[in-house]
Amino acid sequence: MQKIINPSPSHTSQSSHSFVLTRDEGEIIQLLRQYDQISRTDIARMTGWSRAKISLEMDLLIKKGLVKEMGEGISEGGRKPRLLSINDGLGFLVGVDIGATSIDLALSDVRGKILHRKSEPADVRESPDLVLGRCCELICEMLAAQSAHPDKILGIGVGVPGPVEFSKGMLVAPPLMPLWERYPIRDFFRKTFRSAFVVVDNDVNIMALAELREGDGRGLDHFIFIKIGTGIGCGIVSNGKIHRGADGSAGDIGHICVDKNGPVCRCGNLGCLEAVTAGPAIAEYAANAARDGSSSILAKKMENNGGKLSTEDVGAAMREGDRKALEIIQYSGRIIGETLASLVNFFNPSYIFFGGGVTNLGNQLLSSIRQAVLNRSLPLATRHLVIDYSSMGPDAGVIGAICLAKDHLFIVVN
Repeated sequence: MQKIINPSPSHTSQSSHSFVLTRDEGEIIQLLRQYDQISRTDIARMTGWSRAKISLEMDLLIKKGLVKEMGEGISEGGRKPRLLSINDGLGFLVGVDIGATSIDLALSDVRGKILHRKSEPADVRESPDLVLGRCCELICEMLAAQSAHPDKILGIGVGVPGPVEFSKGMLVAPPLMPLWERYPIRDFFRKTFRSAFVVVDNDVNIMALAELREGDGRGLDHFIFIKIGTGIGCGIVSNGKIHRGADGSAGDIGHICVDKNGPVCRCGNLGCLEAVTAGPAIAEYAANAARDGSSSILAKKMENNGGKLSTEDVGAAMREGDRKALEIIQYSGRIIGETLASLVNFFNPSYIFFGGGVTNLGNQLLSSIRQAVLNRSLPLATRHLVIDYSSMGPDAGVIGAICLAKDHLFIVVN
């Protein structure tokens, strides 16, 4: 069952639009979030409460404006039940997924239904004022489409591609975006959306959260989500919850050393997993093959692209039968799989989901990863292990950001 998450004190102090609930109210809201629309009879069956107690609690929630009646359900032999739901007229939530090369935003109601989407290229190496300022402009454009004021934004969930100290919502030594070091992301958004709470997390954690709440990860207690793009990261779900570790850096597998004599990583160390196998590395291997004559197909593509190659070019070359492109993809998949084998032996997940731009390379990458994981992991750890691409595709980040905001909308006090 989906559990309502209580924000840390640092979140609560800024959460003027979080709604504080008693434990009993929280249990009802939890059920409404899980099932969307249910009747008082359903609540009685699930909680074991008396009808009098349920009527009292529901009346209080309706009076507060948090719950509303939605009409009649299907009769089970008697009077048709009155269905109840969280009041989607309370306001709006925003999901912001900031990637290395793009931003993706969505406006939703409090039940998570997406009302508007905005996406465009971006560069996180630029100043946070510039990138976040553009995010605020896009949010205001989506609000204008709803004829709504910025004060109607209740909460904003933000995913960023770097290590996040979750309790403070700040990036710490982010290799891809050094100008963002300890930048107050929450405070920036609250200049425009003064009543909203803002929750910031690592981008792959919010993708894992999306998988847990809305994807094939529903009902799974232990799985990992791997994002392969400009960098490589891992979101960990343990006992049905996102595992962030003591300070928020759990899952930063992109900086595991896989080659002591390898290329210099953005973090300053040699041979990190993402420096050897992520998108830029794949493109660089392909460029070298084009320059040294190993691949005429890649050389032609590089010539047509003004001397540059992308991972998309490598995938296209492989599909055209280019052996060198195939070898590059297989190599990256093998190294990633061998690294994940250690995680499988350590954590014993039931599922590994993959997302991110590099997954567009297709089944050959996944096949190489699978083979390496199975070859290097213990038999017991892989007996029921499923390894596959996430069915959520490019929507995982922004949906996860909305889920993050939803998880902090209601605060349950004992």
